[in-house]
Amino acid sequence: MIAANGNNLAFRAAPINPDWIIRGTPLARVGEHSTSGDEASSTAVWDCTAGEFRWYFGWDETVVIQDGEVNVTDADGNQRLLRAGDIAYFRAGTWSTWRIETYVRKVAFLRKPFPGPLASLYRLRNAMRGGGQKTL
Repeated sequence: MIAANGNNLAFRAAPINPDWIIRGTPLARVGEHSTSGDEASSTAVWDCTAGEFRWYFGWDETVVIQDGEVNVTDADGNQRLLRAGDIAYFRAGTWSTWRIETYVRKVAFLRKPFPGPLASLYRLRNAMRGGGQKTL
């Protein structure tokens, strides 16, 4: 087991690509919590000051907002205000626009997606096991 208080992680600067910044000078940091043995998933705490930027999700990412809030607009123009306690999922390979008025802090659960052929085999295996039930 790996356990830590998110406030006590060693944070480091995580600069946002300058080409992605739309407005302001957002300063982001990340505190890495854990990485799976196969390096296909990780957990981190990320925070950012005010600004607006586009963000590319290279991995599947589930976030839990811990503090502050962020206005998120997806590629289809759908908008959502995420506040402390909200959970959101972002599919790998997608873009969204993040607008932070003052500050936001999130826990991020990242998972590297399977390559296409392997993902198809995995879904087929689940279907053959009885419909691919989702359980915790």
